[in-house]
Amino acid sequence: MDTGHELDREHQAYKKAEKRAEELQGFYIHALVYIVVNAGLFTINALTRGDSGNWWFYWPLAGWGVGVAIHALATFGGVFGDDWKERKAAQLYERSQRAGR
Repeated sequence: MDTGHELDREHQAYKKAEKRAEELQGFYIHALVYIVVNAGLFTINALTRGDSGNWWFYWPLAGWGVGVAIHALATFGGVFGDDWKERKAAQLYERSQRAGR
């Protein structure tokens, strides 16, 4: 028979998995939009540059690519993950307790 504590632990585990799924979904949507928009920009640039025109599509590709890379690091690299959040909250709480004395 499950106790309330075990059910609470299962609920917390499910919520954590759900949060992770939302993080992954956010990254995949970001990556998909990046690919679609930049493919469109490449097409526009290719069709309108003329014989001696310049390529410019790579500027937004590179700039936005930095944002996608940072998002990937945050999603898959553990940068600013739950561990960081808990450590930072504890640090801020401790600092506020010392300041309140």
